[in-house]
This record gives sequence, structure tokens and C-alpha cells, in this order.
Amino acid sequence: METLHRYSSRLLPVLLRAKPDKTYPVYLPTRVPVSRPEFPIPGPPLTSRRTFSSSKVAKAGWLLGLGAKKEQNLPKIVKAGDPVLHEPAQEVDPKEIPSEHIQKIIDDMIKAMRMALGVGIAAPQIGIPLKIIVLEDTEEYISYAPKEETRAQDRHPFDPLVILNPKLRKKTNRTAFWFEGCLSVDGYRALVERYLDVEVTGLDRDGQPIKVDASGWKARILQHECDHLDGTLYVDRMVPRTFRIVENLDLPLAEGCPKLGVCGAKPKGIKKVKESSL
Repeated sequence: METLHRYSSRLLPVLLRAKPDKTYPVYLPTRVPVSRPEFPIPGPPLTSRRTFSSSKVAKAGWLLGLGAKKEQNLPKIVKAGDPVLHEPAQEVDPKEIPSEHIQKIIDDMIKAMRMALGVGIAAPQIGIPLKIIVLEDTEEYISYAPKEETRAQDRHPFDPLVILNPKLRKKTNRTAFWFEGCLSVDGYRALVERYLDVEVTGLDRDGQPIKVDASGWKARILQHECDHLDGTLYVDRMVPRTFRIVENLDLPLAEGCPKLGVCGAKPKGIKKVKESSL
């Protein structure tokens, strides 16, 4: 997942601009650079347009999108369109977890996530089709978002969490709509409905059983990352008419779009969580 910022996004191709005084968190990097035609850079959005209250959430809620300095030998984050992001990943053989190969993958994932200022990453995002996820949220990342927003999102810091072969199930039918982004889909955000309370079981990096009960924003990160292991991106679950570039996060939602925040029980239309493999 990623935290947002007005100037760039790491879930999508990172734009290199003047270095800000303060860095902000993002979500994910790319595997194969894609050349793009040069177009005139559009001017700033019209200031006469009114904004909606949750724009600041987008800037610091999911992934920030600010490019970090490249580290030599650090795996690049794969971008949308690569088959590895759209196909189910394979389970890790528990006997192989202590191996140097698997431990290096985990270390690389943690480095890539932190370099991208992200709050989560899945192995397919660095081009490896294995069921491994890593997530972490910090006081610093949370400080970039308004306190009223983080309270509404039930967002709290937590230490690095590594889960192999995760299996996710919802604990309640409570859901919420918030903006999400992805390091593999840089520069864009959209509203996604997620369950507020989930349980994830799997193995830790030592091969020991692990169980995580999560709610609020942590539950959202877990669902986002587990989705990657099924070949699902957030754009497969988004409310289509809320899809927008980061620069337009302050613009109001189109008429008829769901409101930001907590909903009631799961409404019709939300994709059912695959409790066995998310």
C-alpha cells in the first residue's frame, strides 16, 4: 500500500522533481522501465474547484508516492501489466523458509518497501511469484496525515510484519471506503471498499505459525497485500468513477459515488474475500 503525496507516487512510476524539505511515505517500485512520449506538463489544477475533506488522507493514507533514492542492487518494483502481478503466486515450501534464498527475498522486500516509503509489499511486486507479504506502519508515516483522518481510519503504528503463505478471513461484515494506491500503479488513487476486521494466519520468517488479528488501516493493508498473491490489484476492486491521478485528490467525488468512511454490513457489489487464499 502506499502513502500519497501531491508531487509524486511510488506505487506508480516515480516522478523526479525538486527534493522536498521533508520526505513522505509511498507504496511500491518498477521492474522494467518503460519509455514514454514527452508531453507538455499541465499547469496546476484550478484553485476555484472546491475540495473534499479527505484529500489529506490520500496524501498520507495508503502510499505516499514520493520517489526515494535508488539503492544499488535493490530489486525494482514491478508495474501493472507484468503477468507476475496478474497471476496467482505459489506457496513457499516450509522447509525452504530458513534457506538463504528465501531469507534474502524477505530482506529485499523490506528494503524495497522502506526505500519506497511504503507500508506494505508483496513478493510478486519485486517479480517473485511466491506467497510472501511484508508490512509496516510508523509514527512518522502516520504523522503526515491529519489526526482526524487517522482516527477515522483507525490507523496505528506497528512493527515490521512478515507472513509467508498467508490465509485471510473476515471477522465481521463491517466495511469502509478509503482511497488506496499501489507502488505497482504509480500516480493514481481510487476508493476501495475493504473489511474492517480480519484475521490472517501463516508462517513467520522463522517458519513458525503466526496469527494476526487486525482492524482498521492495518486490516486494509493486509487485504491489499494478500490480494497481490491472488493476482489482484486494487484497481480490480476500486469504485471506477473515483479513479484519479494524485494531483486530483482534492477534487470532489462524482455524484453518486460512495462517501468516504465506515459503512454498514457488506453491500451488494463488493467482491467476496477469498478466506482461504487472500
